Amino acid sequence: MAVDVAGSSKTKRLIAIGNNDLWYEDIDVAAGTMVVLTASVNQIDTSKQLWAFELYGKVFIVNGTNRKVADFVNVKITTTNVGTHPPDFSTLLTGGTSGAKMVVDYITALSSAVTIYGRRTTTATFSNGETVTGTDDDDNAISFTTTVEVAGPHWYNWTPFGNSSTFGVIPDTLTLGCAWNGRAVVAGNEADPNQWYMIKQGNPWSFIYVTGLVGGAVSGEEAEAGKSGDIIVAVIPHSRDYLVFGCANTIWYLAGDPTTGGTNITLDNVGGILDSQAWCKDRNDNTYILATTGLLRVSPEFGKPENLLEETYPDFLKDLAFDGSLHRVVMGYDRARHGIKIAKTVLTTGVTTGFWYDLRSGGLFPEVYPEECGIYSMFDYQAIDPDYNGLLHGGKDGYVRVEVDTAKDDDIGLVDEAIDSYVTFGPLALSQGNKEGVIHSLIGELTGGATSGSEQDSNDVAFKIFTARSADEISEQLAANSGQKVSGTLPASGRPRGSAKKRRVRGVFAGIRIGNSTAAQTWGLERLLVDSEEKGRVK
Repeated sequence: MAVDVAGSSKTKRLIAIGNNDLWYEDIDVAAGTMVVLTASVNQIDTSKQLWAFELYGKVFIVNGTNRKVADFVNVKITTTNVGTHPPDFSTLLTGGTSGAKMVVDYITALSSAVTIYGRRTTTATFSNGETVTGTDDDDNAISFTTTVEVAGPHWYNWTPFGNSSTFGVIPDTLTLGCAWNGRAVVAGNEADPNQWYMIKQGNPWSFIYVTGLVGGAVSGEEAEAGKSGDIIVAVIPHSRDYLVFGCANTIWYLAGDPTTGGTNITLDNVGGILDSQAWCKDRNDNTYILATTGLLRVSPEFGKPENLLEETYPDFLKDLAFDGSLHRVVMGYDRARHGIKIAKTVLTTGVTTGFWYDLRSGGLFPEVYPEECGIYSMFDYQAIDPDYNGLLHGGKDGYVRVEVDTAKDDDIGLVDEAIDSYVTFGPLALSQGNKEGVIHSLIGELTGGATSGSEQDSNDVAFKIFTARSADEISEQLAANSGQKVSGTLPASGRPRGSAKKRRVRGVFAGIRIGNSTAAQTWGLERLLVDSEEKGRVK
């Protein structure tokens, strides 16, 4: 994920969580440099479900009983005795010696020794031993002595303001969350899995659920919309007007703010979402959900969802064979290639079954990744430095990876692994009616070839030609990659003289597979020319 930090200039940092630690992009060193937030080490359990989201320059993390904040926007000051009147949320504090000013965001307690986090609004910083003053919401004078100011990032528990029940109670366990309309929205309470909670708009420390307070904290129990009738699996911020609850057997959406008459409406009453990360959004603000009924596309205006695989691959979910106790399903949108990546990963081994859904062609293509690159999460990162843009993959081995067009091998850590890339054509009918056909020759026009051209030159490409009497036989042979009638190599690059492969192959249907699995090589195909003619009847 990424966190935005406002200051003299807008910045953005990449955040990654793995191996029980939180890492962040240290943009003060160099873009793309990741360092661990030391205070976070072993403070979360990444073997259990975890969700993190950005709000107001901070990352909020819900991980069962672990509820944490990584704060990238505030400074902190401490005192051994805050006095009789502690500061309130948004109180302005002023240093008596330094003249530094801070707008209070969060305080760890309401008495005695406390730590105060807030946004400093001056160039001057708080100094050690100075008296800090202010006025609370009841016009009481605030006065205490502080230590020297400490810059972020900071790591602390996510609790109500002052860690006091005066500001409500946070649920004991949470595993889902998102930011929506300036609110923190959380769910995944083991004691009440149908319940959802919205924290006060503009104040992520207020958990006082009051019916009828516009923008106030609210839960499904207090709201007119009501809590979900099904177990909540995912919380999806679809748009400003709609929030989606992906449930185990159904999908619902909240239309409008629940403190101003928002209602819960059924999106799909026969199918639920597969997993908490089985959704993504594209550049046109469509939301995609992998449900038990198929791959759904929900438009920004929230019309009836479109099932993208209903006609082309109705058995996709059956063939995917997802088991929530064994697998994780993750989806991500690749804006550079305008498509959706779907990954089912075995939790214990990292073995991933992948698919690419091309939004331009509507085609679904299988993908295979090295076990070390097993995908546990994906994130569409649009960095300040465009060199670091891309769909990021959080891997089993702790690395964050991105697909690079110029790379010829997969990076599996200290070494690389050759990519086995191929495409199949067919089944192709070689005749009409009860007749056979003959393939005389095959010509592959590969990319590049000009002496001074700028196009990437292709390496040689291996080919196989399959023939059979039925289309199903061709499909099975292509899937198994066996039973070919002829095989060979298409020479690179361009279309060199003498490149035609003259092989006489007879059949009713044909299939062709071309590809390259050699390390440190790449390939590209402009055209594939097949010379065939119809022959006699099938005997």
